[in-house]
Amino acid sequence: MEFHLPTGFKALLVQALGVGILGAATGVAFSHAFFEDWGWIIGPVAWMVAATVTALVLRLPLPATLLGAILAGIPSAALTAAGLHWAGAVVAILLFAGWCAGVGGRRMTAESG
Repeated sequence: MEFHLPTGFKALLVQALGVGILGAATGVAFSHAFFEDWGWIIGPVAWMVAATVTALVLRLPLPATLLGAILAGIPSAALTAAGLHWAGAVVAILLFAGWCAGVGGRRMTAESG
């Protein structure tokens, strides 16, 4: 598998920006108590929305990109359950960026071959 590092770096930036904007917006809009009850659904939905935006901005295949977002979210969920929410977000963004670099590498290989 070839990795296209520029795609991975761009994915990292777009996903981090999307997660940051959605996190800030929901943090302002809802109380802390709301997140204690509903954070388990709001977080993953925001993550997948940001991943969709990343796929569209970088012109990556949506199904493959969303699969990467789901897989990157698994260790993030474990860290969040352990009380390390933002550490989980950082790990997920890094894993997702790596996945997107691989998807970008496959796309570049297909286009040149």
